[in-house]
Amino acid sequence: MLYELFTWIEENWHWPGASLWGYVSFRAGTGMVFSLIISMLFGGRIIRFLRNLQVGEDIRDLGLEGQMQKKGTPTMGGVIIIMGIVIPVLLVADLTNIYIIVMLMVTTWMAIIGFTDDYIKVFQKNKKGLSGKAKVVGQVGCGLIVALTMLWNNEIVVRLDKETADEMKVETVGNPRLIADIKGDTIEMVNAKAFITNVPFMKGNELDYAKLLPFEREKDLKYAWLIFIPLVIIVITAVSNGANLTDGLDGLATGVSGVVGVTLAIFAYVSSNIILSNYLGVLYLPGTEELVIFAMCFLGACIGFLWYNAFPAQVFMGDTGSLTLGGIIATMAIMLRKELLIPVLCGVFLAENLSVMLQVSYFKYTKKKYGEGRRIFLMSPLHHHYQKKGMPEMKIVTRFWIVGILLAVVTILTLKIR
Repeated sequence: MLYELFTWIEENWHWPGASLWGYVSFRAGTGMVFSLIISMLFGGRIIRFLRNLQVGEDIRDLGLEGQMQKKGTPTMGGVIIIMGIVIPVLLVADLTNIYIIVMLMVTTWMAIIGFTDDYIKVFQKNKKGLSGKAKVVGQVGCGLIVALTMLWNNEIVVRLDKETADEMKVETVGNPRLIADIKGDTIEMVNAKAFITNVPFMKGNELDYAKLLPFEREKDLKYAWLIFIPLVIIVITAVSNGANLTDGLDGLATGVSGVVGVTLAIFAYVSSNIILSNYLGVLYLPGTEELVIFAMCFLGACIGFLWYNAFPAQVFMGDTGSLTLGGIIATMAIMLRKELLIPVLCGVFLAENLSVMLQVSYFKYTKKKYGEGRRIFLMSPLHHHYQKKGMPEMKIVTRFWIVGILLAVVTILTLKIR
């Protein structure tokens, strides 16, 4: 809203300073500041409101140190994160940008799923909350919308040099000929609807999904959606569930998500800059500069929420926040064509997911084979395993943050490893 207002003022009245709103860096910084202010200013009021509603966490005694002290702590605090993201984005981002439209849709969609789950748990006193099938249906629906939008919307393109596009036989849209000056070389470029993504350790740092199909090139391109759509659904479902499982200690999911948000902001900036993307071997994605703004608002909301969620937590985000954080991270990575880097970037979420899957599978297997279920970990998800070993909660959280930072750096470095 402010972006459109100041753009109009600059075009018509030429007010001093109005031109600043044309710079992504200024709007990204402003959005982050707004996000921090909104999260911290309204966070305390929302916590008091939740306490008055007696929206407290119902803790099941699992024998973990300090666990029962958290009983009654307000949950559904993810509302603070959502406000801290959505309001600043509406103020400073270009609301006509398709990437921003998709991100706002995903934020709202996942927030509704999480809020419904928390509402059933808290107000209807049903500890199971929303059924697992209903959650999966919601996540699949979100994945379908994201995938189909990327397939059909002509504003979501990859800009390739004409020679590469002709060799790949991909469909081009919009202006058929764009001239780019890169390091003194003039390159003819086109906007392509291509099923390609960035992946490390491969020539050119790119993977063409269509080449994974066993058909002729024309049929490969025609049916590449058979790979792309399921992949998008799997990524969004897995990452949102991973974030949900990680949200078990004060500040854990919030801090890890903030680190991922910074990394995605860097990717968005590089992907939207033709010179940087060419130098780093990253796909050039016109229009993704607005995702820098969204990612910085996301970071600001995480930091603002961490003010209240750090140990000892005054509020928990609940599924309202955790499912939304995971959905946002997955969608942004997919639209930046970095979905294959998620196992590294979101390694903490992956470890939490795998710990639960391995624990449950091994327990069922040993119970069937020996008549008694056995465990790999003392308790899952993984962070509870370390709690059972007697490690202080804050130390676990801090070490997970450090691992998250390390994985983020490795993720960025992999883009230059061919």
